[in-house]
Amino acid sequence: MSFVDLFSFQNCQLSSNPMPRRTGWTQVRAKDMFTQYIFGRCETVDLSFENQRVLVVGGSSGIGNGIARAFLEHGAEVEVWGTRPTASDYQADEGSDLTGLQYRCVNVADETAVSVIDPGPKLDVLVLCQGTVRYNREEFEQPGWDTVMDVNINSVMATARRFHPALKAASGALIIVSSVAGFNASIGNPAYTASKHAAVGLTKTLGAAWARDGIRVNGLAPGLVETKLTHVTTKNDKRLAGSLRAIPQHRLGTPEDMAGVALFLASPLASYVTGHTVIVDGGLSLQ
Repeated sequence: MSFVDLFSFQNCQLSSNPMPRRTGWTQVRAKDMFTQYIFGRCETVDLSFENQRVLVVGGSSGIGNGIARAFLEHGAEVEVWGTRPTASDYQADEGSDLTGLQYRCVNVADETAVSVIDPGPKLDVLVLCQGTVRYNREEFEQPGWDTVMDVNINSVMATARRFHPALKAASGALIIVSSVAGFNASIGNPAYTASKHAAVGLTKTLGAAWARDGIRVNGLAPGLVETKLTHVTTKNDKRLAGSLRAIPQHRLGTPEDMAGVALFLASPLASYVTGHTVIVDGGLSLQ
């Protein structure tokens, strides 16, 4: 059973009864199809991304890599951007599997590097998952602040701007990955928190501004997911235990958890969703 297996109502079918009997949720092997119950009938929505072009910035590892692999499994042609010279430079890294993915090295913090990229004639899905953080109060000083803001928000707008024509040509979907930090305070990381608040605001603004171009802009805000950016917590037993106590589901999130939401936001299931950031945190932000 793959992590992108979807859910369907068991025995959901048309009958003489006005409402089909719901006997519970059943996990089914439905990689590219999703059966949903709408207004007294069952409809099947195609979740295949075959013949679609998907770009995941920050897709070389962690959450971005999980998202990229989900789109690949659903038939898309997927390109990922990372910071190392070649894909082979990630081979030894846990949480990084570039098999079957196209790889490009781009320093997104350099606006010139982004501006010279050929966006191609059309792009169906753009996922902006780049991110960085600085610890030990580095973000309180200008160099640390600038480094984080350049990656976490300036490059997000620069990349979205560069691919706007290609997204418009495809009536595509733009997904901005932020963080639950975009909805609260983080005492030790002012730049990271400010950039994530900005990303949530940018999602709303571009959602409103680009809807007229046929582009759906949405976001997802991960909670605590074990990646290289969160090892300061996940590799510290005391900090991890405290974090898990604050999460109602009592577990860390996974890149696969985030991938499911990204697939939804890029799919016809979310055709009337625009400008919203979906919080995916196991209930952490409810506390």
